[in-house]
Amino acid sequence: MGKSEAPYWTFNMIISVMTVVLFTLLIWTVINLLALPLPAVQNSTDHQPFVSILIPVRNEERNIPSLLKNLEKLTYTNKEIIVLNDSSTDRTGDLLACASDSVRTIAGKKLPEGWVGKVHACHQLSRNANGDYYLFIDADVRLHPQAVETALAAFQKKTGLISGFPKIPLKSMLGHLLVPMQHFLVYVHLPVLLANMTAWSPASAAHGAFMMFRSDAYKQAGGHAAVRNEIVEDIALMRQMKRSGWHALLINPRRFVTCFMYETNAEVWFGFSKNIYTGIGSKLLAAGGVVLVYSFLFLLPAGAAIYGAAAGEWLYLLPLLLSLAIKFLVDAAAGYPRWLFLFLPFSVVSLIVLLIYAVYRDVTNKGVIWKGRVYE
Repeated sequence: MGKSEAPYWTFNMIISVMTVVLFTLLIWTVINLLALPLPAVQNSTDHQPFVSILIPVRNEERNIPSLLKNLEKLTYTNKEIIVLNDSSTDRTGDLLACASDSVRTIAGKKLPEGWVGKVHACHQLSRNANGDYYLFIDADVRLHPQAVETALAAFQKKTGLISGFPKIPLKSMLGHLLVPMQHFLVYVHLPVLLANMTAWSPASAAHGAFMMFRSDAYKQAGGHAAVRNEIVEDIALMRQMKRSGWHALLINPRRFVTCFMYETNAEVWFGFSKNIYTGIGSKLLAAGGVVLVYSFLFLLPAGAAIYGAAAGEWLYLLPLLLSLAIKFLVDAAAGYPRWLFLFLPFSVVSLIVLLIYAVYRDVTNKGVIWKGRVYE
């Protein structure tokens, strides 16, 4: 082989490896999406256990009015609604005072040492709840009128918890780039069949904005008290549930749960920087692995496609097409705009920069900032 042929041969090998890996990942993603339950909205149910809808709020004056209106539209009757005001410093308390009699409002206690704020708020809510089921939602969640009926229908005999990633309207530039990546990370990488059919705790994913527990399973697993110091408490709770012998079910709730997570670029940035590094165990090796793998699989194909188009090597476009196909399938399943998949390379760059920022804050002991509190 001549010297001039060596780089060409090496590059062809890289393209071949990318193509094989991405094709395998595409098939894996299709299997995951087919295995992910997508519940249809249930109009009614003969079985109506008592359900506690539990909502922790802190500085949510923007969301409270529409939240209260949304709760009034729920058709499920055998329920209680409890909202905990977690030391809000804005008009949240005043707005909650205008809630109807169907909503019980309680004041949160001072945050004890060793607890994360939201976890402690949810713990207090559970102590005040009387339901056979606990439905924890965030203040920015809006439920379909038949959401409770639909969620209950998803429970199976040994299911102790159901959760899933809601439909999330996108409002900002960073929102369009980063928010859909949370679905991408789960739907592409999580072994959904193992997550839903076994008690293997490493195969776990959840979304804290929508978590519904069987109350006896919640108590048996130790509830939020068992994960009191976890920033990413949703995944920790799902793993705790599995360790306690219960099944935890990941579903696609986009038909009946919508979450208006972030309005601005800044909210997206700080919201995701809170979770991204802790979500992979706050391990430098794992962060480095994510950067390398995502650069190889989702950035390098874009460069190869540009080179291939210029050089007339059309097979060099195949890795990019495969990576975009994966993103298209995930976005379609999650309910995002269908054109968004075209911006995958920009989403990956944003994700990598965000991860580096989160690692920097961790190694420099700057901690995680959320809702006016700093966690180190």
